[in-house]
Amino acid sequence: METKSATFTTESKQLAQRTVFSILFTISFAHLINDMLQSVIPSIYPLIKDRYHLSFTQIGFITFTYQITASILQPFVGFYTDRKPRPYSLAIGMGFTLIGLLAASQASSFFYILLSVGLIGIGSSIFHPESSRVAYLASGGKKGLAQSIFQLGGNAGSAIGPLLAALIVIPYGQSNVIWFCLIALIGIAVLFRIAQWYQGHLNSTAMNKKVAKEEFYHNLSRKKVILSLSILMVLIFSKYFYLASITSYYTFFLIDKFHVSIQQSQVYLFAFLGAVALGTLIGGPLGDRFGRKYVIWISILGVAPFTLLLPYASLFWTGVLSVTIGLIISSAFSAILVYATELVPGKLGLISGLFFGLAFGMGGLGSAVLGKLADMTSITLVFKICAFLPLIGILTAFLPDLDGKKMNR
Repeated sequence: METKSATFTTESKQLAQRTVFSILFTISFAHLINDMLQSVIPSIYPLIKDRYHLSFTQIGFITFTYQITASILQPFVGFYTDRKPRPYSLAIGMGFTLIGLLAASQASSFFYILLSVGLIGIGSSIFHPESSRVAYLASGGKKGLAQSIFQLGGNAGSAIGPLLAALIVIPYGQSNVIWFCLIALIGIAVLFRIAQWYQGHLNSTAMNKKVAKEEFYHNLSRKKVILSLSILMVLIFSKYFYLASITSYYTFFLIDKFHVSIQQSQVYLFAFLGAVALGTLIGGPLGDRFGRKYVIWISILGVAPFTLLLPYASLFWTGVLSVTIGLIISSAFSAILVYATELVPGKLGLISGLFFGLAFGMGGLGSAVLGKLADMTSITLVFKICAFLPLIGILTAFLPDLDGKKMNR
């Protein structure tokens, strides 16, 4: 009997240490769907701005409403699921997104647009902490790679969303947002399958409590950990405040400065977001190999020369620079998230919720503030000011080199 138990323990431990790529790519696909559906709303900003005679301040407030509902709940969801994992909450989160898209397709006023994006934000807040945990469980110890694959799906979805919106919604009107509800239904089916695997993993762990859990430990003091987390949060502010200028106002910048059409501006936005997706895939494995601190340093501070040039470039070079910026700046998030989970081991849900929430919150705050600034001055001035944000990356120098080690417990 003891031999059988020992064999089961060994097999379970080997399973925990194996990278389950089928699950990683499936949860990445679900992330693609989730973020693609979210990106539909900013993609139709030029359409609803004209239809409802909205100011840039109101456009910023739409983004702020979505981002704040997506950010505030995430740390609480993560904290709760650290204690009581809820695999099927993934499908429930996508259900909120489905309802929000349906409402957005029929929204007839600024208030109802805010309500619909709020529902989409709630769906996002439920989705991210638990889906990030799924990626961690399937990582087999390759946490940077797993997080990059997971983030690749989200960034690819953010890139595809504007392109689909340009083809489906912009030419035919707001009501055609309803077609994206079919994609949300596919997402619910995919997440239900993921939830079954996740539940099976939890059941296996519950049946064999002798399976060792591998965690990362360091010798940093509590004060040093808090300081490091604070620096990471400031870096998140720098990254996502800058990204807010691109995701919410890049199309307006191109239309205003170069007089391109809405569809043409969406193609440039797609190129930028595609570069973001590629950069995300590169950042995690580089962090696993060379150290996450160096990836964070290069990703944020290293992008500054390109952001400073962007507002003064021609249309061609604006496209080239924006792709370069997307490629470099996007490699930071996977490294930041894994670095943070290593600073606070055993609190994956809380840290994921906190940092995903902070990312959304900074994006929302940035969009609202920049929208107000654009109304008061100009879109071009907004881009000139935001160009200095990556210089905050110099704070990376104060992050400790994590020389911890993995331990079984």
